[in-house]
Amino acid sequence: MTNDARALAAQVLTKLLAGQGSLARLLPRAEAQVAERDRGLLRELCYGGARTAPRLQLLAGKLLRKPPEDGEIEALILLGLYQLEYTRVPDHAAISATVNAARALGLDRATGVINGVLRNSLRNREQLQRKLSGNPQFSSMHPAWLQQSIKTAWPERAADIFRANNANPPMTLRVNGAKTSRDDYLEQLRLAAIDARACTISPVGIALDEACAVTELPGFDEGLVSVQDESAQLAALLLAPEPGARVLDACAAPGGKSCHLLEQQPDIHLAALDIDEERLDRVAENLARIGAEAELICADAVATADWWDGTPYDRILLDAPCSATGVIRRNPDIKLLRRASDIAELAELQARILRAQWALLKPGGSLLYATCSVLPAENAEVVARFIAETGDASDNTPQSLGGKPWGEAQTAGVQLFPSPDGGDGFYYALLQKS
Repeated sequence: MTNDARALAAQVLTKLLAGQGSLARLLPRAEAQVAERDRGLLRELCYGGARTAPRLQLLAGKLLRKPPEDGEIEALILLGLYQLEYTRVPDHAAISATVNAARALGLDRATGVINGVLRNSLRNREQLQRKLSGNPQFSSMHPAWLQQSIKTAWPERAADIFRANNANPPMTLRVNGAKTSRDDYLEQLRLAAIDARACTISPVGIALDEACAVTELPGFDEGLVSVQDESAQLAALLLAPEPGARVLDACAAPGGKSCHLLEQQPDIHLAALDIDEERLDRVAENLARIGAEAELICADAVATADWWDGTPYDRILLDAPCSATGVIRRNPDIKLLRRASDIAELAELQARILRAQWALLKPGGSLLYATCSVLPAENAEVVARFIAETGDASDNTPQSLGGKPWGEAQTAGVQLFPSPDGGDGFYYALLQKS
């Protein structure tokens, strides 16, 4: 075991490259092994390394005669290149610290290779850039399959999507309208010397000029505000349950949308369903912080006979499992964890869950199908096919919210794209049952 931040970052990146975990699960374990002062560096290396890996892998390929024999050696080289290309760490310090990280991992045999590759990258930087500049994976910083999928789906938007995905995301808050108003909370932020502005579409959204720890946010522990992207905040606004409604939040974890539904309309019976018991605990924690209650159900959304009591729901929110290609800027490891073959499998799963949930919906009720994906195969294509196969289903997605236009209308539903100063990439389709 090591407490070297670069060595731990290499271990995390090694697992990401092998598809053996996510940043959300791996990084907290690594952070527990380093001193408080080194956690910022560890986080920067893990997130930055994942974000830039598709480009750095091409660079490494030009600098190495053959692929490294060990995954940790590859990870160390990528992290060394990341420091040289994207951080303010002096070149000599980045190289020596990366070599020392190799020793901390017991990879003394690789120190010569790592040192040589990193020094060669400095000597040949301009030549390498010229050679690789025409490679779409290099320029977009996305794996080839994903770069091509986004470019095919959105040829005119692709460059903006890549740019947004490669940028640091804004920190966005959702004001609890049951406890305070957005204007009042903006004033609290001003008094706390936290610069912020109101979001454009969400009436309860606030974007911070700079991210901060939640402990610095006034009234966070009392549930006055939650951290949630603006695009995600639109789910509760679109579903808009009436007082007394029976509402199901399928695939509810970590609970942000469940909480928002109860903040918006406290007088509903909400059931929050998720297949992962550990993630359902997060829902309970978030509900407790805002002082709300819901029925928690740990079960498979498709196997409804195992948990449904037979009483139809007035409203259903189906935040379907997806590729998460709309939230890459918040989860850059998606670039490493997703494969082209995943999309068809996810679309099939989404269709199965949608059919299962539709059977639980009361006639006249509404189901909101949502994903944080920008790929039509998971979004408009799934919904359009479902409507064509389902006689009592129709698309009732509004073209404006609060009198404001939002997103881009599709054959069914509306697509939102990631924006450097705005929300993440989301898809919504509000389906009406006749």
